[in-house]
Amino acid sequence: MVFFNYISRGKIIKKTNIFNIYGHQNKRHSTLRELNHLADIFKEYDTFVIDLWGVIHNGVALNLKAIEAVDQLKKHSKKIVFLSNAPRPSSNVINFLLKMKMDKRYLENVMTSGEAAMHAINQKKFGKSFYHLGPARDTSIFDKVKDNKTDLQSCDFILCTGLFDDHENDLDYYKKILSEYISKKLICTNPDLIVHRGGIEELCAGSVAKVFEDLGGKVIYFGKPHKEIYNMCFKSNEKVLAIGDNLRTDIKGANNLKIDSIFITEGVHRKEISNFSELKKLLEKYSVKANFFQKELKW
Repeated sequence: MVFFNYISRGKIIKKTNIFNIYGHQNKRHSTLRELNHLADIFKEYDTFVIDLWGVIHNGVALNLKAIEAVDQLKKHSKKIVFLSNAPRPSSNVINFLLKMKMDKRYLENVMTSGEAAMHAINQKKFGKSFYHLGPARDTSIFDKVKDNKTDLQSCDFILCTGLFDDHENDLDYYKKILSEYISKKLICTNPDLIVHRGGIEELCAGSVAKVFEDLGGKVIYFGKPHKEIYNMCFKSNEKVLAIGDNLRTDIKGANNLKIDSIFITEGVHRKEISNFSELKKLLEKYSVKANFFQKELKW
């Protein structure tokens, strides 16, 4: 059997069997429908895996209706796991949420793609030396192995956490600098292509990883929608509901694990949806299925 570490608050607390996690989809909700209130269905699930950026906050402020829903789940003793594709350790994300005035009682279980990648990097799973491709704010992901940071020519692998501050909108720049190094592996710590910070669209590490793949390079992803990240979030035999705004990551991840999902339409795809017909076409475009949809998460 294959086992993965189960992590709470960024700490390994026990191991869980990968093969027991799948298959908890509720067949009663096989047809997409609008969900007016989370209160209508919450009793059917043990665990709620909730995305952060686009659901709980927009990078600038908390979504108060979503916070109310989290508060109600907490009052009903439901397990809440915040699962984010943030390319930073879980502790950094927790501190960010606390600065937004989020109640620390809600933050018992926070897992990030950066946390998962950090554990693999510390174990030298991809080699020793690396080149960091990303903004300076993401250096905490390799604090324990910072002495192994080197240049692009000499590195064993490329660690991509995002885009450089001075080239944050120019994907052609990354095509130029990476084209000679497609023989190296690129580790992507955030599979998201874009996020919205307030009302401003920003590129993520996933956009650079896509450039690298288009060049013919190999990318190893950490985070949603890949199954491994979920094995760090909940144990077997739990009835799980995933909630997220990204079809490529949140909803695709739920589909990969055969768990139910709520698609939040006023998130990263908000410009692509104006009616139910467009919503159905968008789901088909990304080859995913959601059980429910809400404009924003609300109780």
